[in-house]
Amino acid sequence: MAEATLKDKVEEALGEIRPALEHDGGGVDLLDVTDDGVVSVRLTGACKGCPMATMTLQMGIEARLKEQIPEVTQVVNVKE
Repeated sequence: MAEATLKDKVEEALGEIRPALEHDGGGVDLLDVTDDGVVSVRLTGACKGCPMATMTLQMGIEARLKEQIPEVTQVVNVKE
């Protein structure tokens, strides 16, 4: 079996985070992962316009991804 790519690892970790976001009516979509560890996501649902979205992104999603996947350097929310 081939080793999981960085994008695969990020998608798996986001899968563990999503239930908490969905509980509050929100969500997160993975858009891209660069070779230098920058993860681009789009917050959806209630998270999209929430005043706490930046905190959710940095203190929740980014912190969790960096903890689980050392190659992740930054998480950015791509707005439409």
